[in-house]
Amino acid sequence: MAPEIRKEEVLAIRNRFPTKIPIIVQRFYKETHLPHLDKSKFLVPQEITMSQFQTIIRNRIRLNSHQALYLLVNNRSMMSLTLTLAEVYAEHADSDGFLYVTYASQEVFGDSTTTSNYEVNKCMIQFGG
Repeated sequence: MAPEIRKEEVLAIRNRFPTKIPIIVQRFYKETHLPHLDKSKFLVPQEITMSQFQTIIRNRIRLNSHQALYLLVNNRSMMSLTLTLAEVYAEHADSDGFLYVTYASQEVFGDSTTTSNYEVNKCMIQFGG
């Protein structure tokens, strides 16, 4: 979809629902373990946290509780799960007005037997987690 059309779409959405955040969610391009979502556009309350949004995505793709799920904003940054979507949107919304979120499994980042908790935490700190 052309950027101008997306801008118009976001403007209409934000005018009609000023307290909702327009989000496009896509599977990470290297992801092979997680299924695709049944839809890619979400309109969510601005006060929910990244943790709550992660739960929404987990439920939509029907993940088991033992399966890891990572959310990346703009295909590169992991956000702190305590941030509200309003905070994330204010800092990371695209020029077209959508917030772009990519989801991935742990397998995309490396086998859990070779990736220590220290390395994961270091990565999360580096990317704003």
